[in-house]
Amino acid sequence: MKTLSLSALAVAFACAVPAFAGPGLADGAAKFVGNITTNGQVRSDFGQYWNQITAENECKWASIEGTRGNYNFAGCKRAYDWAKQNGGHFKFHALVWGSQYPSWLGSLSVDETKKAITAWFDAVAKQFPDLEMIDVVNEAIRTGNNQYHSGYPNTKIIQALGGDNNGDYAFVTTAFKMARERWPKAILIYNDYNTVQWNKDQGITLIQTIKKNGAPVDGYGLQAHDMMSQGGGAGGTGGGGSCLNINTLKSTISDIWSKTQIPLFISEYDIASTDDNVQKQCYSEQISYFMENEHVAGITIWGYIYGSTWLNCNGQANGCSGIIKNGQDRAAMTWLKQYLKSNKGVNTTGLATGVLTPVDPVPQEPFKGSAIAIPGKVEIEDFDKPGQGKSEDGTDNASYSDDSENHGDSDYRKDTGVDLYKKATGIAAGYNNTGDWLEWTVNIAEAGDYTAVASVATEGTGSFTLSIDGKSIGEFTVTGSSYDDFSDVKKKVTLPAGKHVLRMDVTQEYFDIDYINFVKGDVADDPGDDDPMVIGNNIQMEQNARQDYHVFDQNGVHMGVLTAYGFDAAKEILKTSNEVKSSGVYYLRSRTTGQMQSVKIAK
Repeated sequence: MKTLSLSALAVAFACAVPAFAGPGLADGAAKFVGNITTNGQVRSDFGQYWNQITAENECKWASIEGTRGNYNFAGCKRAYDWAKQNGGHFKFHALVWGSQYPSWLGSLSVDETKKAITAWFDAVAKQFPDLEMIDVVNEAIRTGNNQYHSGYPNTKIIQALGGDNNGDYAFVTTAFKMARERWPKAILIYNDYNTVQWNKDQGITLIQTIKKNGAPVDGYGLQAHDMMSQGGGAGGTGGGGSCLNINTLKSTISDIWSKTQIPLFISEYDIASTDDNVQKQCYSEQISYFMENEHVAGITIWGYIYGSTWLNCNGQANGCSGIIKNGQDRAAMTWLKQYLKSNKGVNTTGLATGVLTPVDPVPQEPFKGSAIAIPGKVEIEDFDKPGQGKSEDGTDNASYSDDSENHGDSDYRKDTGVDLYKKATGIAAGYNNTGDWLEWTVNIAEAGDYTAVASVATEGTGSFTLSIDGKSIGEFTVTGSSYDDFSDVKKKVTLPAGKHVLRMDVTQEYFDIDYINFVKGDVADDPGDDDPMVIGNNIQMEQNARQDYHVFDQNGVHMGVLTAYGFDAAKEILKTSNEVKSSGVYYLRSRTTGQMQSVKIAK
């Protein structure tokens, strides 16, 4: 049972404080503000300004394994050691990328490529077993048939990691699973460019897809090279012109967050301009927004020394995105120092990338105000309202897990992202992916043995488990040939008395589920209909056996039972029955088989 107490607030706050405050201008802030190595080195002044480091090139595969099987981690280790020795954050960049891979990789077969990738992961894990953050996959957004943000098709990387079947990003998912096996505690990040101005929707789709595939992705890195009116473009190169409209930026980031529901990183921020005032304007508008956005976990600026960054302002000046020029602060750097002195930002991502903003725990609540009574029916769509934070016992106060994209056709609770459809006895939950789950607060009248009867439909097989307060009470297998034909699956379960949290975990996708009815003791095929009202007359159809059919209206209210020889005959009876008073969609469920079909009636 999820409970809330005053001590939970203290626990939540204590857990939010990292082991070290760290160096740099963002010391004590809610999120890090970091930078990269300069010409392969960590400058002596790095710790004056930054509390997070990413090696610009030194941790990339080509830089480390120029000859197959020979690894040189010296440059990468310089950045790693700086973080360890100075109390800063380190991000490894990057494990899988369609660019800056070893020259020998392109000639390998699929099998040899898989061996090479596995050996590469293992070598990194051996050298750095305790990585804090990792760009697991870099620049893999699909922009067309066999076209990606970087040169994956020039190698067998995609095929070696499971392929990409019309944009299912299986190879990305595989890479994340391989990373999680080796770094169980690391923050695993997907990183890409043009994710704000040009390929926002494609980036969102990638994140949604790999989450559905079960990828253990913890963060979405927005490179943010496209923060100017001429920014982004081919290869993600920074542009120029004026600053991206701040309201456009805010609405775009909000859209990305709402559709991905994943912590964001501003991972390679730069403003390429020789005009100090333009650069300062972009920094002051954009960095302050990123600092105050609770869903942004950290900010990495992609170079700070003028003349030593990767951008040249369209040939005007090499390294023009730098904010320190000839040893003097440019206006953007002056602003940044002043801003971070008095602004610590907000971070409710739950990732320990700064001094996290405490979140007061709020418990989940029954959707309709009171716990669902058992014995009785648990309507799937009435899962609890989510709370926030964690309760005293450490349990999360979320009440469901699903991606934010709603595939359903019902407006009922459409803001949750749970895929609800208008079907069966009213509303059913569909598109159930492995790993999805829902919770309901229930009130069980008395302890003892019950029968749980779930109304389900599928094409093939699926499965789910039910648990009470985290303790499993049963596993259910779903089989069928149509998502429109609902049938019952039953299992005896033992329930404790009182208020508890009932949870359904999807263990094999896909299936639709309408409700779960809990009946005391054993139960026949159709519980709860001891004295049905009979409507209509029998119609004999030689090709079908005589059956009884339960009738439900569009709100799921049971109207009675009719007898007919097959669904077609039952539908004709229903269409002509005086018991049906209004137009709408009605539902028939076979008492014998449990299958269900709908019928549209016009009055």
